[in-house]
Amino acid sequence: MAALVGVAAGLAELGGFALPAKAASLTIAEQFAMHQIGKPYEWGASGLGAYDCSGLTYRAWQTAGVTIPRTAEDQYWAGSHVPLAQLQPGDLVFWGQNTSDIYHVGLYVGGNQVVNATHAGGSVVVMGMFSWGSPLPLGVRP
Repeated sequence: MAALVGVAAGLAELGGFALPAKAASLTIAEQFAMHQIGKPYEWGASGLGAYDCSGLTYRAWQTAGVTIPRTAEDQYWAGSHVPLAQLQPGDLVFWGQNTSDIYHVGLYVGGNQVVNATHAGGSVVVMGMFSWGSPLPLGVRP
């Protein structure tokens, strides 16, 4: 789990947010992403008023003090690959035809659920990991 030490100051800069009672068991990245639920999708956006899929994961991990690339395809190569059965909250889940054609990323929140910025006209939501079809067989732990 991402350390909480020193993160509070960064949260204020990124539009600070109140955390739910469950917060102690969530990663900072997961807390941030969950707080964005309902914000609109906008292609190329990385917050704080709107997000695309990789902008949300980028900003969530940035809030946790971890730098990852901005695009979904680059994020796939920016950490340790883990089988879907071993995903932990905060890990990244990807969809695509193959690893050179990745078109979507979400942040795993447990229970086969991801928080993600969906599509044009949509918003940030929590949904089933298989709602977009089968994800790629490996997730990423930044």
